[in-house]
Amino acid sequence: MDAVTFAPTLSAESEEETALALDRAVETACSRIAPLWPLDSFVAVNPFLGVADLPFPAAVPAMAVTAGARMLMPRRYWQGRIAAGAITREDIATALARLGMAAEPDGIIAAASAEAPPLPEPLPLVSDLLAEHAGLPPRLLADRIAHWCAAYCDAGQAGWRMPWRDRPLYAAWRAAAMHDRAPERAGLAGFRAALAALPAEPLAAIAAACDRLGVTGSATTNLMHRALADLAGWAGYLRQRDWTARLRGEPSAELKELLAVRLAAEAAALDCAPPPAARAWRTALRRYGEAVADADRSVDLVLLEAAEVAFQRRLARGLGHAGPARGRAEAQAVFCIDVRSEVFRRALEAVAPGVETLGFAGFFGFAIEVTPFGGGRARAQCPVLLAPAVRICETVAPGADESAARARLGLRQRLAAAWAAFRSGMVSAFPFVESLGVTYAARLLRAGFAPPAPPLTSAFAPTIAPGHGPAGRSGLATAARIDAAEAVLRAMSLTEGFAPLVLLVGHGAGTTNNPHAASLDCGACGGHTGEANAQVAAAVLNDPAVRVGLAGRGIAIPEDTVFLAGLHDTTTDDVVVFEERPLSVPHLEALQRLRAALAAAGSRARAERAGALGLAPGQGIDRAVRRRGRDWAEVRPEWGLAGNAAFIAAPRALTRQAVLDGRVFLHSYDHRADRDRSVLELILTAPVIVASWINLQYYGSSVDNAALGSGDKVLHNVTARVGVALGNGGDLRPGLPFQSVHDGRRLVHEPLRLSVFVAAPVEAIDGVLAKHDGLRALADHGWLHLFALDDAGGVAARYRGGLAWEARPFG
Repeated sequence: MDAVTFAPTLSAESEEETALALDRAVETACSRIAPLWPLDSFVAVNPFLGVADLPFPAAVPAMAVTAGARMLMPRRYWQGRIAAGAITREDIATALARLGMAAEPDGIIAAASAEAPPLPEPLPLVSDLLAEHAGLPPRLLADRIAHWCAAYCDAGQAGWRMPWRDRPLYAAWRAAAMHDRAPERAGLAGFRAALAALPAEPLAAIAAACDRLGVTGSATTNLMHRALADLAGWAGYLRQRDWTARLRGEPSAELKELLAVRLAAEAAALDCAPPPAARAWRTALRRYGEAVADADRSVDLVLLEAAEVAFQRRLARGLGHAGPARGRAEAQAVFCIDVRSEVFRRALEAVAPGVETLGFAGFFGFAIEVTPFGGGRARAQCPVLLAPAVRICETVAPGADESAARARLGLRQRLAAAWAAFRSGMVSAFPFVESLGVTYAARLLRAGFAPPAPPLTSAFAPTIAPGHGPAGRSGLATAARIDAAEAVLRAMSLTEGFAPLVLLVGHGAGTTNNPHAASLDCGACGGHTGEANAQVAAAVLNDPAVRVGLAGRGIAIPEDTVFLAGLHDTTTDDVVVFEERPLSVPHLEALQRLRAALAAAGSRARAERAGALGLAPGQGIDRAVRRRGRDWAEVRPEWGLAGNAAFIAAPRALTRQAVLDGRVFLHSYDHRADRDRSVLELILTAPVIVASWINLQYYGSSVDNAALGSGDKVLHNVTARVGVALGNGGDLRPGLPFQSVHDGRRLVHEPLRLSVFVAAPVEAIDGVLAKHDGLRALADHGWLHLFALDDAGGVAARYRGGLAWEARPFG
């Protein structure tokens, strides 16, 4: 494989140009860090975001030297897939042709039994060389900074809060570091004095640290990237804080300040380093300015491509029209595009052929911020790529007494806060355990043996009426409702053929004792359950004024059509329907039939998922599946999005006869109704990007869980209430737990890059690619595969890169 350079070369002809070059290096290094959302809104993120501007093969060595991460599966994995017949000689031949390689399939099969060449070693930091040449503890500085970050970023876990939290991050760290004797006790004599000599302003400190470390040119960006990647968890968390602040239009540069911390610590350590370590650094520094060379990895790339070809070929065989067009549906159910919905949709259509299902992003097009009833921190119920467009306040469910509910909630919150403070207080913790800890025995027994929890539900509902809530203006004016309703209906290709009942189904996962619970909730809702978005969408679409406005824009919703909101618990496959308005007798009867169908579909879906959960078939499956979410010792209440491998944007008629095994994101789309291609552009630049993030997070957590995942759940310690560390400390762990992708015997998630199938003309897809460089880069550089479907569901073309296509790739 050719050598690659993954950082720009910097010039320094004047002080002004040097400062500008340094600013560019800082910006570039910070942009290469993947953001990490906190546990209460944990959403999937592409762990390769920092190298996504590179072709996939070039990213392999880049990730190795900066993050110490692997991007390709060991060959023994592929050898097993070939032996099992999952990858055939024909698949390998097709992969070789796609990659333009002249090798023979038999040669690739033979090479799969050999070891792959080792990856390049990570670029060393000064602290690494001190461990190697001076006997200091490994990761001494990284661990000290990680512990400090946990104190500075604490979200309420610590009983005693760290001083200096009111200062900017770098200034707070300098103040704390002056009291930290750990580096000096480990052997870095004079470390605090060396830190004190550095500038007090972050960017000036970065410049001074780079000067002391002796980095120039391209080495500058590479060193910065490596320094941040060495603390990828906390760096990612701070990048997320910057990201979220900028979406709100607020300035934030905490990741730059962490870079100042990291480089200042490295520079001070070099000042204190013994001669052997200092000499080793001068030698190592040359690697930072060199292009990254790697061994030939063509065999491994062919094996990955062949596995993807095998999957694509199987999927393509199942696509096609499910029969002639039907009359008006008895009911329609719109589910999130989440791969878990595919199993339930198929089950619902099987037990109720008169029900039509559709797929749309689970926030239902309403980027809202929800203020909880009774106060509390507002939550953003929208994809993390967006900023909430409107604030919505929760109120009590219809028919409830608001004042009584407010009083009960307030009392419950005060008692919970007081009890938590007593139970975890520095002074009262030991007396609590000795005097009252035994009372928790009954609670533990109930948690382990109590009957299954009821489906997820909510005692509160959002209101769309304009007004003033606790945080200011809230609600939607009529004009805004009409605009939003039109955009949503057109985006889900639902502008005609409305059923009497249209159920908008959000989703969430009922689990307990699960730090990563948000990762199982709706990513399109910012890592929260989706009932609020479904309720807002239903309320808007039921509004008579909105109906009138829509009719004037060519969307006539029949008078007898009622929109309802629901919530799908993906752990139990139970669906609850919220009744927030009086219904006529015919609608009540139709709803009764729909609820019966949802219950039957849930039972069918649980039976299908039982085998993957290790449950034996039988009459106890329903109870066993429901118990998993309640069991505080269960490390795998459900499989989440494991197995995801494809995204299809097409009418349901093209996928309805296919059994997609819960591996495909299904988005409803009819290109014939999308004359200006705006819906296609929206799908390719939003849901497809989010699906790619999810896909690559599962990919990374599978190929190298140690570097890109979060390790064994059994060893997780919640840190600062924002993330998890392994054992007694260290960096935050990004990515998914080992148990989310592996069952203890085998890898359950097949690590494949996302295959995107779009039922649209090639020229329409090309038009979107030509407008959006980021999307085109993903396809051109091999981070996802792109296919065009014809109106009969056949694969018409495969995207080859450079706006070129291969016709009929599967014959």
